[in-house]
Amino acid sequence: MIAKELNGYEKIENYDEEAVQIMADNYRSIIENIGENIYREGLLKTPERAAKAMLYLTHGYGVNPLEILKSALFTENHQQMIVVKDIEVYSMCEHHMLPFFGKAHIAYIPNGKIVGLSKIPRIVDAFSRRMQVQERLTDEIKDCIQEALNPQGVAVVIEAQHMCMCMRGIQKQNSVTTTSSFNGAFEKNKTRKEFISLVSNKLS
Repeated sequence: MIAKELNGYEKIENYDEEAVQIMADNYRSIIENIGENIYREGLLKTPERAAKAMLYLTHGYGVNPLEILKSALFTENHQQMIVVKDIEVYSMCEHHMLPFFGKAHIAYIPNGKIVGLSKIPRIVDAFSRRMQVQERLTDEIKDCIQEALNPQGVAVVIEAQHMCMCMRGIQKQNSVTTTSSFNGAFEKNKTRKEFISLVSNKLS
């Protein structure tokens, strides 16, 4: 833990200093190899900043999503669809190490247990703050909810823009990738359509 006094308040940062230094050395080498001067004023602290940023962007490896859900389970007889939509997603494409970001829409139908609503966005963060592909991320969220709650069904849809498509390669800035994963009751066309309708429309 590092505590820094900045303008009258204490800023606390939790990083593995050994990992920061190793990664900073690697970033320093990368910066040199693209032709920049690592001793230029604006770049002097960039390797350390980049190392800390990468550790933050991938901090999901240190989080157990299943335990997050299990920490807030409640017995309840509600058997209708519960939907949490427009959950912000920020992740890192494992193919090019560029960000992808968007929104997740999640629903489940309880089977005797419900979970505290804040825990669903937390597991989205836990899985997305890793090196990912959108397809696997979608399945991991669904499978985690299924294992923790054993509901009648789970539905997950993620809509995201990928910087590897916008900034390089095909360079299509307005493209959006949508992935979905359903099980149980959501494999029925009527239930799936109800979910899609709920996440697509604004409720009055």
